[in-house]
Amino acid sequence: MTMAKRTQAVPLEVRLLREGIIESRHIVQAVVTDERGRILSVAGNAETASFVRSALKPFQALAVTATGTLERYNLSDRDLAIITASHKGSIEHVRQAFNILWRSDIDPLLLQCPLPEGKSSRLEHNCSGKHAGMLAVCKQNNWLFNNYFERKHPVQQLILTKVAELLRMPAEEFISAHDDCGVPTYLMQIAQIATLYAKLATRSTLDMERIVRAMTHHPTMVAGDGLFDTELMRLTPGELVSKSGGEGIQCIGRLGEGMGMAIKVIDGARRAKYAVAIHLLQQMGWIAPTVAEALSEKFTILDKYKRLEVIGELSIL
Repeated sequence: MTMAKRTQAVPLEVRLLREGIIESRHIVQAVVTDERGRILSVAGNAETASFVRSALKPFQALAVTATGTLERYNLSDRDLAIITASHKGSIEHVRQAFNILWRSDIDPLLLQCPLPEGKSSRLEHNCSGKHAGMLAVCKQNNWLFNNYFERKHPVQQLILTKVAELLRMPAEEFISAHDDCGVPTYLMQIAQIATLYAKLATRSTLDMERIVRAMTHHPTMVAGDGLFDTELMRLTPGELVSKSGGEGIQCIGRLGEGMGMAIKVIDGARRAKYAVAIHLLQQMGWIAPTVAEALSEKFTILDKYKRLEVIGELSIL
C-alpha cells in the first residue's frame, strides 16, 4: 500500500446555507492520530502542510513548565492557562497576563506582541499571556528581553527543541515563519499537528499534565465566554483539551485515550472549522448528543437565515 493511499481520503465540505440554499462552500481536511503518530482516520490529505499558528501555544508553554519558571515566580494554573491562550482581551484576561509580569518583576513595556487597534495596552492582545510567559522564562534564565521573539533567541530555540523531541524530528528540519504576534510558528503536516495533541492528551509527563490541567480547569482563560475552545472544554470537563489556531486550524486531544485531532480549512475560514469539529467529535463519539446540540446552536446556526452543514466523514484506516 502506498503512502498516498494510507494518508488520503475524500475531504470534508462545509456548506453555508441561506434559507436552505447553498451560498458558499469550504473544503476541509482532518486527521486523527495516536500518540505514536499512527493515522487512525482521515478526511482529505493527512500530509497537507500548514502553519500550526496558535495551536502551538500549549507546546510553547513547555518552556515555562520545564525551566522552573512556574515555581520561581509562584505562578498558578490560571497563569499557565493564559500562557496557552488566544484570549478575548477582557479585563479578566488582561489582569491574568499582567499577573505573570508582576510576579516576575518584568515591565509590561517589554511585551513585543502588537498593540491591538483601538486598545491602549499590549496586554489586551490575544497572545499577551504567551508573550508574558516567554519573558518570565527569559528572566528565570538571565536571557535578553529585547529580542525574545527572534528565531535564534534561546527561549525560541528551547521551544523548538521541545516540539522536535515530541515529534522525534531534528530541530533543523522545521520550517518557521513569524506568526501575527511576532514569534515563530512552524510549518507541519496536519498529521504531525494531530500527533502533538495526542501526546498532550496522554499527559505522560508532569509538564504535559500541568498544561492540560490548567487548560481544562480554567477554560475561560484559554479563549473566553462564547468562544469555541472555552465552550467545548466547559461542556466536556476532563475529557477534551481544545485549542484553535489562525487560518482554519483547530486541534483537540482526547484525554485518557491518547488521541489527537487536527483540522485545516483550506481557505482559512474560522466558521468552517468549528462546524467540522462538532461534526467529527460526534462521529468519533467524543461528545454526547446533548453537547453536540449545545455547540451546534452556538457555532453552526449563524442567524435565523443562515446555517452551516458538513458533508462527509472521516475514513477509518
